[in-house]
Amino acid sequence: MNAPTDLPAAARDDDPTALFHRQRAAFVIDPVPDLSVRRDRLSRLVQIVDEHERDFIAAVDEDFGHRSAHETRLAELYIVAAEARHAMRHLPRWMRPRRVRTPWHLLPASASIVSQPRGVVGVISPWNYPIQLALAPVVAALAAGNRVMLKPSEFTPATSGLLAQLVAGRFSNDEFAVVTGGAALGEAFASLPFDHLFFTGSTAVGRRVAVAAAANLTPVTLELGGKSPALLAGDADLKHAVPRLVVGKLLNAGQTCIAPDYALVPQARIDAFIAEVTASVRALYPEPSVNPDYSSIINAHHHARLTALIDDARSKGARIVTLDDAPARGRGYPRRLAPTLIVGVTDDMAIMREEIFGPLLPVEAYSTLDDAIARINARPHPLALYWFGNDRTERARVLRETQAGGVTINDTLWHFAHEGLPFGGVGESGSGSYHGVYGFATFSNAKPVFVQARYAPARLLYPPYGRMFERVLALLRKRNG
Repeated sequence: MNAPTDLPAAARDDDPTALFHRQRAAFVIDPVPDLSVRRDRLSRLVQIVDEHERDFIAAVDEDFGHRSAHETRLAELYIVAAEARHAMRHLPRWMRPRRVRTPWHLLPASASIVSQPRGVVGVISPWNYPIQLALAPVVAALAAGNRVMLKPSEFTPATSGLLAQLVAGRFSNDEFAVVTGGAALGEAFASLPFDHLFFTGSTAVGRRVAVAAAANLTPVTLELGGKSPALLAGDADLKHAVPRLVVGKLLNAGQTCIAPDYALVPQARIDAFIAEVTASVRALYPEPSVNPDYSSIINAHHHARLTALIDDARSKGARIVTLDDAPARGRGYPRRLAPTLIVGVTDDMAIMREEIFGPLLPVEAYSTLDDAIARINARPHPLALYWFGNDRTERARVLRETQAGGVTINDTLWHFAHEGLPFGGVGESGSGSYHGVYGFATFSNAKPVFVQARYAPARLLYPPYGRMFERVLALLRKRNG
């Protein structure tokens, strides 16, 4: 696609300010792209993902030291392509102005809501899913008709570099551009006067991004994290529940923002739970230190951080259960950390105060449902909550009396994959949401349009005020009282 000829000189790929102004100028020229343009942009994004599957798998594997190719295909490439194809199918309905019923006292006027692009959108993405969490927000922003700038993580240089290369080959940089660099560039990026800024990452960094955006009054969507609980009810079938919990915990070696961060287990079932987790790990991830289906920790810093969490918990009285049935014989994958249960945790342990982002699962005993709910509510609202059980009354109570960004019942993670559900946090786990139509809405300005009739009763409320004004106001109060 050729760039308009009256735009500023071509922006360098490493100059976010110049790219921003180029995209701003392009948006002014074409502020509301039509359906065919939006579908074309999404189609090009799908082509990048579909045609370069092997390249993406290799890049992510290089960045992690080892990442299961199956996990990359499912949790990264499939989700991005599915999200884009879902948007292409539903865009005609999403873009259509929506009629709004007009109340009797405003008749015969009419009203509607028109969705318009916000303008130039910034996306800052994390390292743990360096394709999916980069491109899924981009899908929503492009579907809504925006220009997009993406700043991927510096912790995944191979994947970020590949994204920049492939996007530059398919998109004009006034449509969609990728800028790569470290923390200094990230700070400059967050300080640009975007029309919307989307950030996925830690709560601590999210606060800094929100402060930078506030200087420009830029609206932000923050997809953060927190400690997502898995609550096992007294009647939960452990043989069914635990393998689902283990898969949700150990996907990407636990480096998932909605991974279960701790398990709340009835006191009387702790030993049975440990035995079932042990059996499930051995069945799903035998010999994890050398198993190709089990991913490595992203870098040495995070590996050391996770090891320190184990050491801190052990020093404060926790029982450490390491679930590696065959420690590495000779050379294994780098930065492997075995699935580990931390049993008997207390609030003074660092592992119960920090988001884990690794294959460590604290196990916390509870006595009653009141006790379990109180423990969840004493902590910041999580990004996800998981409940395993069969009692519908208990389930309804947990849903009613706790807050979380999203919930999956009798499994983990799957609410994220449902294109008809919004995904986002609450409180310290984030603000705003995306996926499907909710992403389209996030990156759109819902503009209300009120069309007044030629003969409108509103004239009865015009000055000079007198007896007619009082009669009409009294009628309005009576009808709406």
